[in-house]
Amino acid sequence: MINDILLDWYDANARSMPWRIPPADSRNGVRPDPYHIWLSEVMLQQTTVAAVIRYFLIFQKRWPDVHALANADDADVMGAWAGLGYYARARNLLKCARLISTDYGGKFPETESGLLALPGIGPYTAAAISAIAFDRQATVLDANVERVVSRLYAISEPLPDSKKTLRDLAGQLTPAERSGDYAQAMMDLGATICSQKPSCEACPIAANCMARKQGIAAELPKKRPKAAKPTRYGIAYLAQRSDGTVLLETRPEKGLLGGMLALPTTEWAEATVIEAPPLNAKWSTIPTPVKHTFTHFHLLLTVKVARVDKTTTPVRGAFEVPHPDKLPTVIRKAYIAGMTAIGVEK
Repeated sequence: MINDILLDWYDANARSMPWRIPPADSRNGVRPDPYHIWLSEVMLQQTTVAAVIRYFLIFQKRWPDVHALANADDADVMGAWAGLGYYARARNLLKCARLISTDYGGKFPETESGLLALPGIGPYTAAAISAIAFDRQATVLDANVERVVSRLYAISEPLPDSKKTLRDLAGQLTPAERSGDYAQAMMDLGATICSQKPSCEACPIAANCMARKQGIAAELPKKRPKAAKPTRYGIAYLAQRSDGTVLLETRPEKGLLGGMLALPTTEWAEATVIEAPPLNAKWSTIPTPVKHTFTHFHLLLTVKVARVDKTTTPVRGAFEVPHPDKLPTVIRKAYIAGMTAIGVEK
């Protein structure tokens, strides 16, 4: 059986991650902390393991359980999340933690249906938590598993059209026992061996792989051509007082970078940008805009800078001691560009 082969391979080759239980312990009935699995899985949405580990360790140390996170200050959590991207995840993380803490007594639901009722948890995340944290039989289908299954069965239909087929096939493979280890085995295989450039000679299930037999493993999974990303434009304003403080504001809850501390900006538009300076000042424009790419569009952000005195009152926001590491990546780029320009002007 393919799943038996994969579990044997996982027992010998499982990747070490701070939220995981080693397979030897898992076989003896030791289960990981559901809080850790939930936290890591939310962080891993659209983000690599390498990028997540550092953030996970910071969160784990600062907020060691769901009650601690539920009682955290929104600004502190958003600041700790800065740089990880997809900031709606952080807002939902807090909503979910507070719900679990108050309504569920600090215990996460074990079933997929129960988990799906929580903020920020979709079908993949619900399946992953149910399988990995509680060893429930659940079909876990991330990009790595999609790659393995599409090659194993030589599915030539492109993604996302083939998702249902891949889910059905993955479900047929998922064992009733050691489901959590099996899910992690599939993800590890897709991340390390059955990667975009497959190492078929090292694959434990190569003999069962239909794509390898047909010589098309490297071509799968096929994907629909992506539409070209549009470009949006905006202006970021960096105002610095003589005492070194910088004007910052909290962005609206809804929308990109929602709830994050940031430099004041205009709306981001694909056409004419309407200026919206946060205070009256003599603004200088940096010649080269800051470039940043989001999931669905490219952003060119013009940065304007001004030095003001302590009596200057902003229309919005407040002057604060800046902590660039707590700013979202695109805003941090604008901040660095602006501060560099101010330094040159001195």
